[in-house]
Amino acid sequence: MSLEARGVEVWRGRGRTLGPLSLELVPGEVLAVVGPNGAGKSTLLSAFAGELPCTVGEVLLDGRPLLKWPPRERALRLGVLPQESSLGFGFTVLEVALLGRSPHPMRGDSGADLEVAQAALDVMDIRHLSSRPYTSLSGGERQRVQLARVLAQLWDAPAHGSRYLLLDEPTSSLDLSHQHLVLEEATHFARNGGAVLAVLHDLNLASRYAHRIAVIAGGRLVELGPPAQVLRADLIASTFGLQVQVVEWPDVPGPFVIPSGRVSPPA
Repeated sequence: MSLEARGVEVWRGRGRTLGPLSLELVPGEVLAVVGPNGAGKSTLLSAFAGELPCTVGEVLLDGRPLLKWPPRERALRLGVLPQESSLGFGFTVLEVALLGRSPHPMRGDSGADLEVAQAALDVMDIRHLSSRPYTSLSGGERQRVQLARVLAQLWDAPAHGSRYLLLDEPTSSLDLSHQHLVLEEATHFARNGGAVLAVLHDLNLASRYAHRIAVIAGGRLVELGPPAQVLRADLIASTFGLQVQVVEWPDVPGPFVIPSGRVSPPA
């Protein structure tokens, strides 16, 4: 069981924006994807989600080509939180969370979906906003509502196969406390048999919460492995143009990255 990009390339016009690249996301893990701006991280996530067609290669969901899954069945297994989620209608927060239940068949219990949506709001610490119009919320609150919607979508494990949660910069609009809340929930989701791919910019958050880190640059996979293997000063300097110190930190599972200055460009 896995979500696998196999020999994937994505071309736009005459330019290749991603690949060739192979990467597998397996149940039980949080996989962080990091890299500089324009590296192809969001393109990779869109390819994994089936939102962006692969020019070469394919994405497999539990061994079956992703695009051959019926949409409803795929939605029961694969949930996506994009960087931005536009919603111009005056839905309440609870109604937005309930949208995540739309792929699920009617189960004869009118309250079951409501309970799941409320539980997802609890997880994201926003149940107190249930009756508020979504459009009245701050950017960080909206992001948490959208994640609650995706969690409600994937709340029930499918009868066969696993669940895959794809997060594109899920902490970008959040305060410090809620950044950790979101990634703690990602690890909880993985511990319960799901798999999480999260595009992150903060290397220390990736180090703390990810089981593996994939470094992307120029549309290619530069490095893949556990945080202690990947987060090296030389790799960070060559990939991000930043001089850092990488140190061990008490009670933190991965190394801690301390910036010390930009790498001087060659003369």
